[in-house]
Amino acid sequence: MNIEILHQPSERSVMDIKPLLWENRVKEVPFRISRTNKITIPEDVYWEKYYELSDIHYEWNDGFLEEKPVSDYKSTLMFLWFMELLGHFIKVYPMGKIMTLEMGFRMETTRKTVIRKPDAGVILNTNPVELKESDISYSGIVDLCIEILSDSNRKNIERDTKMKKEEYCLGGVQEYFILDGKDKRTVFYHRLKSGEYARIKPVKGIVKSKILHGFQFRIADLYNRPSLEEMSEDEVYGDFIMPSYQAEKEKVKIEFKRAEQAEQRVEQEKQRAEQAEQRAEREKQKVKYLFAKLKSLGVENTELLNVG
Repeated sequence: MNIEILHQPSERSVMDIKPLLWENRVKEVPFRISRTNKITIPEDVYWEKYYELSDIHYEWNDGFLEEKPVSDYKSTLMFLWFMELLGHFIKVYPMGKIMTLEMGFRMETTRKTVIRKPDAGVILNTNPVELKESDISYSGIVDLCIEILSDSNRKNIERDTKMKKEEYCLGGVQEYFILDGKDKRTVFYHRLKSGEYARIKPVKGIVKSKILHGFQFRIADLYNRPSLEEMSEDEVYGDFIMPSYQAEKEKVKIEFKRAEQAEQRVEQEKQRAEQAEQRAEREKQKVKYLFAKLKSLGVENTELLNVG
């Protein structure tokens, strides 16, 4: 194996390269260890040897190999809820395609060249570079990048909140969402025409995407994670959450109302029949009373029948 060590590696730097050699899955890989304990490799080697690794996800930062850090469980739950929401929106309004962690894309800016694998992303149908089903990487610039904040140390925090923010902005990513399960650094950016990022300001606690028109969500719901059934009844999500379920539910409501109205009509008819029967009974009793009264006056029934 061709290994060039620029300085005497510390115990930590040696540990850093162990995953690369784990079970000899990566063989004959040329790399160097810089003075900052970073592994440096050429870009072509990254694409050939590291990009498709399934056990560890690596990104390439202008010659340096970077391992994607992990996030806590709470942030992961938030991310899964958000992706389900986004998936329902794209299904109802297919204005783009969703890409996940396994897929990366290359950005070449005036400062450096990087290959990033966002935790998720969206590529709009209007993007000049199409994402094909056979692609294992995206050759264009992703329109929306989503990262789950990794806050195990300051370096990881700054990697998402500062480094990647700058890279995505300079690279032309239109929107950048950072999700933090601890609700400290959750933020949503939109790229202005000037080429700078500006925060998407929530209106009454609701964030609306500038590029996915109609996609919106409550910031509080990122942490509460309401169910699909609950969101289908919510005006914020009603346009894209389970429309077939809503339509079927509305159909059931209409049928139930019709059945209820029919039952009411039957009950009304029954009441009218009972009232008619009561009137007939009263008339019958009245006739009996009159006959009895006349009889007491000496008038016989036969005489009444002959009247007229």
